[in-house]
Order: sequence, then C-alpha cells, then structure tokens
Amino acid sequence: MTLDIRSPLDGHEVGSLPTATEDEVTRAVRAAVAARGPWADTPAADRGAAVRAAATALRAAADELAATVAAETGRPVDSAREGVLAGVSTLEQYAELGPVHRGRSLLGSPGATDLMVPEPRGLVVALTPWNDPVAVACGLLGAALVTGNAVVHKPSERCPHTGAHLGDLLSEHFPPGVLHTVTGDGEVGARLAGDPSVDVVAHVGGTATGRSIAAATALTGAKALLENGGNDALLIDADVDPVWAAEQAALGAFANAGQICTSVERVLVHQDIAEEFLEALCAEASEWNADPQPLVDRRHREAVHSHVAQAIADGAEALVGGAIPEGEGAHYPATVLRGCTPDMRVMREETFGPVAPVCVVSSFAEGLGLACQDEHGLAATVLTASMTNAQRAWRALPVGTVKVNAVFGGAPGGAAQPRGASGTGYGYGPELLDEMTTTKVVHIGLPRQR
Repeated sequence: MTLDIRSPLDGHEVGSLPTATEDEVTRAVRAAVAARGPWADTPAADRGAAVRAAATALRAAADELAATVAAETGRPVDSAREGVLAGVSTLEQYAELGPVHRGRSLLGSPGATDLMVPEPRGLVVALTPWNDPVAVACGLLGAALVTGNAVVHKPSERCPHTGAHLGDLLSEHFPPGVLHTVTGDGEVGARLAGDPSVDVVAHVGGTATGRSIAAATALTGAKALLENGGNDALLIDADVDPVWAAEQAALGAFANAGQICTSVERVLVHQDIAEEFLEALCAEASEWNADPQPLVDRRHREAVHSHVAQAIADGAEALVGGAIPEGEGAHYPATVLRGCTPDMRVMREETFGPVAPVCVVSSFAEGLGLACQDEHGLAATVLTASMTNAQRAWRALPVGTVKVNAVFGGAPGGAAQPRGASGTGYGYGPELLDEMTTTKVVHIGLPRQR
C-alpha cells in the first residue's frame, strides 16, 4: 500500500511513499527499545549538542523542506519556511533547556540525602499533524530526545514526504536506533499507539484519534500526551471598534485557510456592533479570497463544506463564500455565515477551514456563557475595552489558552494544558520536558557499621 499525494493547488501528483508494514513498525520499535538505554545514559550536555546539530542541519535545508511542505499541503512557501524556522528555533530552545532540566533536593534528616531525580520515560511515539508539520514535530521530537528518550515518529499521511525528509535530516545526528520515522496511515498510528513497549504516545491532531489513543494507552499503561481538536470562540464586546474586530476575526478564521490548531471556529458578537462588524468582516473575507490558499486536500474540503451546507440548510446565510469553486485543486473560499445559532454543527464542532460562523448575542454575559458551553477546551479570544469583562472572561473560560485583544500572539515559553475533548498535558514550552520524563525519589541514609 502506498500514500499517493496530489497537490492541493492544481491536483498534480506530488509523489508516493509506501506505508510501513507491520514488520517494519515492529522493527522500528525494537530498534528504539534497544537504543533507549544507551541514549538515556548519554550525558545531558551531549544530548543537547546532538539536538543543536540537528537544528543546524534543519536550518540549512529550510528552503528545500519548505518547498516540500508547500507541495504537499498547499501552504504558501514563505509561510511554510516560517514553520520550518519555527521548528529550528524550538530545537535550539530544547538543546539549551534539556541539559539544565533538573530535579530537587529535599530537606530530610541531617544524616541522609533526599532527591527527586528526573529520568527519561523510555520510548516515545510521536504522531504529528499536517497543518504545521515541521514546527509541531520539532517540539515533540526535540523535547523527547534531549531528555534521553528514543523516538518513533509517524508524520501525517497527508504530508509523508515532509515527515520522511525531516526524519532523514535529524536522525543522522543521533546514535543508530534513537530516532526512527515511519510513514503510514491511521492503522500504522494505531499499531504504534497500542504497542506495549511504548512508554509515551504524544499526539497532535483530531479529537477522535486522540480518544482512540487514550483508550489504547489505558490498556498498555503508556502515558498519553494529547493536543486534540478545538472549537475556539471569539467573543466580541460592544465597546470595541467593529472594523478592528473584523480584522481580528478574519485573521483568526482565515489564516492558513483556517487550518491552525487555535483558529477562530465560532464568533459571538454583541448586537450593538453586529451589523458594522459583519459588513467589515465581509470586506475582509473578499480580500482574503483575492489570493486564496487551498485546503490540504479535497477530502478535507468536503468535510469543511458539509459544515457550511448544513448551517445554511438550518437557517444561516452565507454573506461571502459558502460554495465549492470550480477547477482543480482543493480551494475553498473564505466564508462568512450570518444567523448562526449555538446548536448548529458549525458552532459545535471544529470545522478547521476558512469559515467564520457568526452568532449575535444580546450581552457580553450571554456571549461568555455560550463560549463556555463546549466540550472542547483548547483556546479562546476576547475583544473588549473593559478590564472587568476581560477578567471575568479569562477566569471563566474553561480552556488552556485565553487571548485578550489579539487572536494570535503571546510571550515565548508559555505552555498551556488543553482541557476536555481538546486533550491533556503540556504540548510545548519548558514544561514539555517534564512530560517526557518521570520522577524518581531517592533516599540515601547512613548504614549501621560494625
């Protein structure tokens, strides 16, 4: 069986890669199991140096790898290169943080030494997505490797060439067996997630897959580290500039064709500025449609359009977009939906496309209540000039990340824990090193001598 990739821009064939067989997956796991002990015993400074060397190699190949990302996913080359360089930066960060990742000394009796010592968990399986394939993979791989774990990485079947190329670039800087890349579909991922030799399964992707991984690891005892889907709300207060709010909404909903983990998935706007906001949002959508970016493939486009079509059937109105364009490729227009209600599928589920479903609310309190009523818990954004409302919102929203007056951005080094259907555990930042290690408590007392 092969993974056949076609360009989402025009449908031409990008290439094919074989799906790993059951024997190939088993061999990769066994080789990683054999390598994890010696790699764990490697001095932390040497592990950091290896990750730094891998980052240097990735930087040198940034243009070539970005072209591969663009060919497979349709992401513009400049944006794809930014993603590759973000991966470089992440590897460099973990190369510095890994050797200084430390435990604690405890205050026991004067005649004893008590320690809390971090140790590698062992074998990490990393299952990574297609929407930002290099940056996300480098986060999980860098944190796992620098803390002394061996890794088997399966990139998304929608960008296997990107994942294979990344694996070739990085693996040569580590001892044999420490880093493997296997290509394949969901069956390969499920086989890896359920392998009893695996100690951690780290997954970034959809909620359904995350839940199946959690079920598999419950049987094997492996740790599940999951960043799954989100249904991020944008709550807009009555006291902000509606044109600026529309700019923020468009950026959050349409950037990377809406294929960002923390894209705006539903908009809750105060009725006092709703008409001005919608007019400005339609103008923004038309500008985004002047130079459209395709979705990753036609299968995903059908899923996105099904959300839009059902919303229209249920009473929403497409002010801009809302129809599949003619021609090759997997393009879908930036779409603005008016008259959406909280019970619509487009408001309840992650669409993961360039769609801005707008629900008008009568008060900030009503909007906040609706924003909180969701099974997901990844992120949310609030636009308000009221410090009172900002404080109310960030404390009440049951999500891992709250952004006030900016749909994207934040200081480096932040690490959030998603909630509910969006997953569990730190997926990035310095705290990811804690997820990749386990703590041993050591008590060293004095013997009774003869």
